[in-house]
Amino acid sequence: MLGRVKTISYNLRKNRAIGELATLVDNHGAELLCLQEADTVNLPSRIGSLSLVRATEKNRLGLAMYVDAERFEVRSAQAFQLKKSLHDRVLSPAHERLLGARIHDHETGSDFIAASFHAAPLTARNSLRRVQISAAIDELAAIGPGLPSIMVGDYNYPVFHNRLTAHVQASGYDTNFSDKRTYNRYFLFRGHYDFVTSTGFEIARVQTLGRGSSDHLPIMVTAQRHEALLPLAA
Repeated sequence: MLGRVKTISYNLRKNRAIGELATLVDNHGAELLCLQEADTVNLPSRIGSLSLVRATEKNRLGLAMYVDAERFEVRSAQAFQLKKSLHDRVLSPAHERLLGARIHDHETGSDFIAASFHAAPLTARNSLRRVQISAAIDELAAIGPGLPSIMVGDYNYPVFHNRLTAHVQASGYDTNFSDKRTYNRYFLFRGHYDFVTSTGFEIARVQTLGRGSSDHLPIMVTAQRHEALLPLAA
């Protein structure tokens, strides 16, 4: 279908699940791959049919993005620092929690924004994570003002989703959760941690994929560009 984009997002749990990625990409036909907790120093240049766009540099376990280079041309890619939690400052600094790219889609002849996001851990308040999400949305808007945008990742926000959804909607974004929980390791912390926020896209499905060696389960986001839904001009 013209304009449809299939994206996998996966928190690798300190890179433990890196060996699963090629199979995931090939089995599900992913065209974008967004990673969290990846060993950014040792990432391969290709995973399955996808090519590395960029990885964060200031924290070893960070973010990365891969794309289908035959379909997509990356115009620019940039990592961003967001407001730090106490955990970041004292225990395990994570300087860059957002990786965004402006991408040209040869299939539709237009650009969009894609991003991998990793919010502050559960030791921080939800209010801080909402600040981080708002800042991420602003940073992505600066990459390509008015462009459709899709941000996937580990939001570390398993409860009180109604407040989060309203907060994101005030910024012009929609929030879509997967069909099953994405974190089941500890009973008290189970929930939907990994999901998608977007604007200018219709999210057809967010699917939780099978468990691997990470404590998170990967998600598969099937999205359709809004403008691609319109009939072509004669």
